[in-house]
Amino acid sequence: MSFRSVDSADISADAVIGDGSSIWHLAQVREGAVLGEQCVVGRGAYVGSGVQIGDRCKLQNYALVYEPARLGNGVFIGPAVVLTNDTFPRAVSPDGALKSADDWEAVGVDIADGASIGARSVCVAPVRVGEWAMVAAGSVVTRDVPAYAVVAGVPARQIGWVGEHGRRLQQQDDGSFLCPVSGDRYELNGNQIQRVGA
Repeated sequence: MSFRSVDSADISADAVIGDGSSIWHLAQVREGAVLGEQCVVGRGAYVGSGVQIGDRCKLQNYALVYEPARLGNGVFIGPAVVLTNDTFPRAVSPDGALKSADDWEAVGVDIADGASIGARSVCVAPVRVGEWAMVAAGSVVTRDVPAYAVVAGVPARQIGWVGEHGRRLQQQDDGSFLCPVSGDRYELNGNQIQRVGA
């Protein structure tokens, strides 16, 4: 088995693409990037040098994933999402000289297994999005997002909790939370939530 790509995709010979993955029109995958198995990279998406992407991830059209981003397994990156990599971006130095790759230190966005980043959101590095978390469309993430959290807005703030089916968890009378799809129960411990079973 191998991966599938269209002629207009620009894939470095030094990139590693997992079996069953698909790279679509005008997408670019840079040198040293590693994509797992069964990934989908949509039209016009960009995967930077050395970016690490797990299995079964989806990068929708025009998503920009700059190095040194790391994506776990099953991560969804919506259309036109940007994962940044420069804390103090400048084109030139104070003397007006054009900055080079040696003039800054890249910092990355880390997205854990199962998390989803909604369309046109921006994750400002360095930041981590926890397992199965969900970032609403159009959000700007400037601080870490806990596992299973739902965040929205500019800057993004937590508005609730979400289960692994992508639906908002419903708080019960005993203080626990219930997934309306699976019936799985979650318990809150401080500002973290964890699945404890059905």
